[in-house]
Order: sequence, then C-alpha cells, then structure tokens
Amino acid sequence: MTDAKEVAGESPPIDAGPSERGGVVEVFAVALGLGLTSFGGPVAHLGYFERTYVRRRRWLSADDYAGLVALCQMLPGPASSQVSFLIGLRRASWAGALAAWLGFTLPSAVLMFAFAWLAPRLTGPLTQAILHGLKLVAVAVVAQAVWSMAAKLCPDLRRAALAVVSATLLLLFGGPLMQLVALAVGAIGGALLCRGVQSQSAPPKLPVGRRAGLVFIALFLGLLIGLPLAAQAAPRSWLGMVEVFYKTGALVFGGGHVVLPLLRDALVPSGWVSDNTFLAGYGAAQAMPGPLFAFAAYLGAIIAPHGSGIGMAALWSLAALVFIFLPGMLVAAAGLPLWNWVGHHSIARGALAGVNAAVVGVLGVALYNPIWTSAILGARDLAIALIAFMLLERWRAPPILMVIFCVGAAVTLAGPA
Repeated sequence: MTDAKEVAGESPPIDAGPSERGGVVEVFAVALGLGLTSFGGPVAHLGYFERTYVRRRRWLSADDYAGLVALCQMLPGPASSQVSFLIGLRRASWAGALAAWLGFTLPSAVLMFAFAWLAPRLTGPLTQAILHGLKLVAVAVVAQAVWSMAAKLCPDLRRAALAVVSATLLLLFGGPLMQLVALAVGAIGGALLCRGVQSQSAPPKLPVGRRAGLVFIALFLGLLIGLPLAAQAAPRSWLGMVEVFYKTGALVFGGGHVVLPLLRDALVPSGWVSDNTFLAGYGAAQAMPGPLFAFAAYLGAIIAPHGSGIGMAALWSLAALVFIFLPGMLVAAAGLPLWNWVGHHSIARGALAGVNAAVVGVLGVALYNPIWTSAILGARDLAIALIAFMLLERWRAPPILMVIFCVGAAVTLAGPA
C-alpha cells in the first residue's frame, strides 16, 4: 500500500520508518518531477531532495541522507546529481540509479539543446540584447557562488590564504595546466595546514562493496588516462570532444559552477566555441531547473560539425552530457570505502579542505576573466549585475526572476552601454 500511495503522489504516514526499496518507474517519476521544478542551484537541489526523499516520501532517514550529502560534497562531480543517483541506487538498485539521473537531468538537457539549436538561427539587435542579458546573468550567478563558497570553504585564515594563492597563480600564469597546479598546491597546503578539519556525518549505507568500489575507481582512472591517448590522433573529433567533457567532469570540485573555468579553458582557446556563445549558454543554463552540468548538452550541440542536422547535433549533445556526468557517478558509486578512509585520516581530510579552498580562488579568477571582462561594458551593465546579485544573495529571489530581470533590462536599454 505504501508504494501505491507514493506512486499516486500521496505522502506515507508521518510515523512510518524509511522505506528503502521501490520500483524503477517510481524513481524516474519522482526524479523527473524534481528535474522540472528544482530551480536554484546545487544547494537548493539538496533542500528539495531532503524535503522529497526524507520528509515526504521517507525513502531514507535524515542521518543516511546527511551521510550521502557528505560523501558527494567531498568527491569530484556535481554533488546534487550524485546524491540523486545514489538515492536511486539505494531505492531500486542500478536501474534505479540510472532512472534517478535521467529523470533529474532530462528536462534541463532538452531545454539547453533547444536553446543551442535555436540561438544561432536568431539574429538582430533583439537577439544580441538577450544574449548580453544572459551574460550579465552569469556575472551575478558566479559572483554569488564565489561569495557563498568562500564563506563555507574558507572559514579560517589558512584556507583563505590557500584560495588567495591559487587565484594569484592563475592571474599570473593562467591556462588549464595552472588550474591543476593551483588545486595541487591547495591539496599540499591543506595536508600541511588543515589537518584538524573534522567530518560531521556518519557513513551512508550503500549496496556497493569494496571490490565493486575498486572496479569503479579503475574504470574512472582508465577512462581519465585512456581517452586523452585515444583522442591524440584526432583532437577535433567526436572522441576529442568526449575526452574534454570527461576530463572536465573528473576535475570539478566544489560545486557545479567550477565547470565554467574548466570548460571555458578547454573549449574557447582551442576554437571549439567562441567566448560569446559560451557565456550566452552559461547564462541560459541559470534559467533552467535541474543540474548546471546540463550546460554540456548545449555545448555538445554547438560543437557538432557545421551543417549537422538535428539528429547529429543531438548525438553530440548526448555524448557531451553523458561524459561530463560519468566520472562523478563512477566515483560516487565507489565512494563509500573512500569516505571511510578520509574520515579516519586527518591528512586526507586536510588535503580535501585545501582543494576546496583552492577551488574558491579558481572560480574567483573565472569571475574576473572571462565573465566580468566580456559582460560588464559600462555603468549600466554594472548596475544590472549588482541588482541581480542582490536579488540572489540578499533577497533570495528565485533564479528565474533574476534571469527575467537581466534579460528584460538588457533589452529595454537596447544592449550594452
């Protein structure tokens, strides 16, 4: 009776304990509902999940949910999508994990693909004003992400210093290789200076043993090493694109917004996409529900060979989407043994804290260049971006309202100053 009521959308009795098993269709339906309505970014997504999966449907306890969140926060990849994936795994095994990911991701991926298909076919002053408004959205969103992440990931002088060091390295030397150096410096500095960082939550219960975890980690590393080797002969091919997105997904620590500098440095200087096209898509992604990583669906369609039909563009879009999510899901499935190890080793906890602090510096530099330098072209742009930032940070407005404001202001003022 409980499962039938849940499928029908009714809440189980308030005194019922966690109901840990269910069906794949049920998991997909609930995840799809969240994918259609979860605006606000990863932190907001986790709030929607807690309300839906813990309080309303009672698929797992509050303690187990906190453990899943703690696990995914420490791993590379999109934390909210990883949590959804693992809840699906717990609820309906591996088919449930896939259903949870697909349901949560599908709405935003379809919308981003549609935007990629339509945007190049729209021209004129109105279109340019809309695209400029979306670039101003990116300024406000990334500024708010830097602000909130700095408060959470750099709460003391040591971690703030690591963030400043990573930002300084990138400002002085730049480039995707220096991003890896900055993260490595953060890890080393954290291992030396942040050993006292404590883990707060108990390990989650997942149906993944140590042997299976080792298989997933081996697959994760094998693709991380093998794809670049396979793509060397044809770096501008479909395989080359897959390698870019997989590597990016494997290196994203600290939240979905960190994908911006990694993808931008991988795709813009090499000529896959232009800066304006990249930032317009990133701005549009802020208006979508669901995971920010769905931005990959837009980029895959844009990167597809010139003159491709909608079918070919959809295949490139799907490949980009799957491969940017894949590394995060592999390490999430393998994460329980790693979670236990980090929880019991102070040096590992410190290194992770240092990496997270360095991520703040990386994202701060991305806010300056290319986002600020390409979007803020005058006093009007600065005023619009500041109001949008206040809408998000101080007035807690829904992101869709901020997108409407930025685009409406840009169109009303006939583009940049």
